[in-house]
Amino acid sequence: MDVVLRPVHDSDLPVFYRQLNDPESLRMAAFTPADPADRDYFDAHWKRIRASSAIQWAILADGDVVGSAGLYGEPGELEVTYWVDRAYWGQGIATAALRALLAERPERPLYARAAADNAGSRRVLEKCGFRVTAHTSGFANARGEEIDEVVLTLEG
Repeated sequence: MDVVLRPVHDSDLPVFYRQLNDPESLRMAAFTPADPADRDYFDAHWKRIRASSAIQWAILADGDVVGSAGLYGEPGELEVTYWVDRAYWGQGIATAALRALLAERPERPLYARAAADNAGSRRVLEKCGFRVTAHTSGFANARGEEIDEVVLTLEG
């Protein structure tokens, strides 16, 4: 499967919105907007992202938009983020997309966060060289409770 990143287009946003509202994906991601179905909030969020210094790409698999990946934060504290449509989980797409993002942006260190029980996301990050460097907890909107979280770091 051919996995590439490209800049986000307006036409990607309805796809991202649909992906964000998949109940199983929300549960795995855990740290999501309070109301993922709030389209006005979603549109305002993406407008802010696209106007900011955050770097955001659409993930394409064989030409289809299957998710997004990006970097946000201050220099020296950049954090990676990615989301892949559940229909494409387990096919290596998130790993390929994250590797492409890391090749495109050589800044280090980079950080990532994941729900401690999100084994798939942790596996993707670890395959790409990230290592767990901290354990914390936070309120997970998608689960309605405080949960354990891991912080991972990719050093130079």
